[in-house]
Amino acid sequence: MVMRVGGIYSGMDIEAMVNKLMEAERMPLIRLKQQQTTLEWKRDAYREINSKLLDLNNMLLDMKLTRTYNPKSTTSSQESAVTASAASTATNGSYEISVSQLATNEMQISGILNFGLKDELGIEGTFDFYTYNESGELETHKLDVSAEDTLETVLRNIGEASNGRVRAFYVEDQDGGKVVLETTRTGVYNPNDSGKEIEYAADSFFTNILKMDQGQYKEATNATFTYNNGLVIETQENSYTLNGITFEFHNTTEGNARISVNTDVDSSFEKIMDFVNKYNEVIEAMNKSQTEQKYRDYLPLTDEQKEEMTDEQIKLWEEKAKSGILRGESSIRDGMYQLRSSLQSFVDINGEFRLLSEIGITTSKNYLSGGTLEVDEDKLKAALRDNPEDVYELFAGRQEGDGRGLIYRFEEALDSVRGNIERQAGRSTQTLDNYSLGKRMKEINERISDYERKLVRVEQRYWAQFTQMEKAIARLSEQSSYLFSQFGGM
Repeated sequence: MVMRVGGIYSGMDIEAMVNKLMEAERMPLIRLKQQQTTLEWKRDAYREINSKLLDLNNMLLDMKLTRTYNPKSTTSSQESAVTASAASTATNGSYEISVSQLATNEMQISGILNFGLKDELGIEGTFDFYTYNESGELETHKLDVSAEDTLETVLRNIGEASNGRVRAFYVEDQDGGKVVLETTRTGVYNPNDSGKEIEYAADSFFTNILKMDQGQYKEATNATFTYNNGLVIETQENSYTLNGITFEFHNTTEGNARISVNTDVDSSFEKIMDFVNKYNEVIEAMNKSQTEQKYRDYLPLTDEQKEEMTDEQIKLWEEKAKSGILRGESSIRDGMYQLRSSLQSFVDINGEFRLLSEIGITTSKNYLSGGTLEVDEDKLKAALRDNPEDVYELFAGRQEGDGRGLIYRFEEALDSVRGNIERQAGRSTQTLDNYSLGKRMKEINERISDYERKLVRVEQRYWAQFTQMEKAIARLSEQSSYLFSQFGGM
């Protein structure tokens, strides 16, 4: 380490002189750091646009679904008794539904027990009980009981042994404690008339210990309803799907309940508008990056410059320094063209609509907008109301070649644009080696490190030189004093 002598003999401000010299030496380093900051800003600007593109990409799934273009709304004249939901394939119209019985589950209640929930039963063994599967076939369930098991443990194990088909719990009323067994599903699965859904042997753990043979019994029932005053249907659940309409039963009806099914044009319109608005937001951001003015005299500020400015001044300066940072970047400029072209193309299908303009969606005539979309609301709603199937084919038809829907073409273009941006700016999870700007940033980081080490050596050299100068002046001063004393002594 160089020993620093601060102008004791020369009378000069050595430290100030070294600092001044180092200011000039640091200029290349400042330029490197400004390049580094500019690259970081450019990367962040790319990623901001890519984030908007990702949001747009996330909307494409909905734009491929039939229900987006032909959703159905339903109403019921007796909503407390029956409601409905309709698939896009359901036929519009009114349907009469009369519910005479709801589907219920079976419940068995034991007699009064002489032990409590936390008591150990002191019984050991494996005990069978039975339920019926969806095909009406008897299935055996084995309940393992050990001597130290409490009633609480046994009840929990009944549920597990039945694969969740039976729910077992303990209740206590004014008469005493009882066990309740009930099916977790509604409906009758036992094919035998008046048969139970939960069965066990007459002389078993269930009858002798849990006293189920002395209990009350509520049998399971199927739901029964009449469709359009003619078709009587029985179902094991309180719901039933018929011709694309799913009816949900909540209670028996008073006479007929009228279910009305209609196309929900507003819902379709809103989903398409959500896509259009997000698309326009993306195009506006990309277009702005290519048209905003670039201020070449506004370079990134150094830390020293920031210390002399207010926060507002820094903000305004950096806004201009960042302006136009992506201007002329081909991945953005060409990407805008790809996205626009994919939506403006002709779809060769047999339907009524082959271009977006035919359903009221056109490209803005303002060339400065970058190609944003404009919507004729009345024309689009009319197309959705009168011919939703052809609107679907225009957007999301799955034919190959020229008949492929616009959304699939747009998705392909979007993937290409995002891929080009990520090759330039990467993703937040990637290292600098994985994308072009990152490699340049890494190179500049290495040059900065090398130059900082060089500056340390340069500063040490300056101090060494000034220190030698001070020492030389000190020796000269000593010699002068010596000579003066010698001459003065003569």
